[in-house]
Amino acid sequence: MSSIQIHSAFDSGNIEVLSTESTSARLAIRRDKDSEFFQWFHFRVSGDGIAGKELELKITGLNGSAYPGGWPNYRARVTEDRQYWGLADTSWDAGEDNGTLTIRYTPVGDIAWFAYFAPYSMERHHTLIADVSSSEGVSSRCLGTTLDGQPIDCLEMGEGALEVWLYARQHPGESMAEWWMEGALAVLADPTDSVGRELRKRCRFHVVPNMNPDGSARGHLRTNAVGVNLNREWENPTVEKSPEVLAVRGAMDETGVDFAMDVHGDEAISAVFLAGFEGIPGLRPGQKEGYDRFGEILDRRTPDFQRKQGYPVAAPGKSNLTMSTNQLAERYGAVSMTLEMPFKDHDDAADPYQGWSAERSAQLGRDCMGALLEWLLEREGK
Repeated sequence: MSSIQIHSAFDSGNIEVLSTESTSARLAIRRDKDSEFFQWFHFRVSGDGIAGKELELKITGLNGSAYPGGWPNYRARVTEDRQYWGLADTSWDAGEDNGTLTIRYTPVGDIAWFAYFAPYSMERHHTLIADVSSSEGVSSRCLGTTLDGQPIDCLEMGEGALEVWLYARQHPGESMAEWWMEGALAVLADPTDSVGRELRKRCRFHVVPNMNPDGSARGHLRTNAVGVNLNREWENPTVEKSPEVLAVRGAMDETGVDFAMDVHGDEAISAVFLAGFEGIPGLRPGQKEGYDRFGEILDRRTPDFQRKQGYPVAAPGKSNLTMSTNQLAERYGAVSMTLEMPFKDHDDAADPYQGWSAERSAQLGRDCMGALLEWLLEREGK
């Protein structure tokens, strides 16, 4: 048979084909434009007669990737129907070809897709915006335009006094973040959902499902169209480098922010966890206690969250104010937080078939909305 064919010229696609032979290939990941970041991959493998034959796909040069610590114990995602993303047999060898991830998979048919995590396409994003904005009590507005000319969508709902901002995919390769948004919005936009109904009574929600549509479409890991990491732009965003942050922060200035969640994925840590703002110089009474209490509630509500693993906590007065969670806590006195989900698995409740998945990300979004309501009721003394 002739060699397999490999393509990535589609929404969020990313791979470079170095060589192919029969059912094997040697590959590399394309860097984010104007950046040294690379880790996200998404490509299609096809070929007449490959059904039932093992594919061997070697992604090379990964010692120079953004997070080499993300490759040990990682397993690539694979699908043949573009609906269910399972785990492929995956091994890591730091000594082979400057770091090589080897993916082995035997397809049932003659075509399969592989990705770093289940992708969330821009087409699905637009469908999400259309579906949710047509729901009762929901409005949609465009906060601004990206460098590639895409809209920065924001969905708004609720009539309460508390200003809540939920935003995701500052880092576009962290596609689990927009799957989380689907789950959260399923609660918030459903007039029959009891949790959503009570939250809308108490809060005004501003939801930005994708802050970096340019990087998402381009198949970037971490940056926008000009290689800028948006989560280092919150202190001084500019039209030239970070119009996405400038637009969202400007809208936040108009409303104020009481509670905020920035949704992400982590390459190396096999757990779901929160990161806070403990080191901001202007820490206010009760602010950190509110953050800690939300984590305690979420930890109790779902086994897909834990508080033992996470990032180091900044020393007092040493928080990086270019990052959104710190900036919002300092700027508005908000209880703000970064939610991190794994590219590997949540080891405390591991899944041998899918690992951490799109489905679990969406469920966590629903769980977080339940935790938010409990957090609010507790603050009300109910």
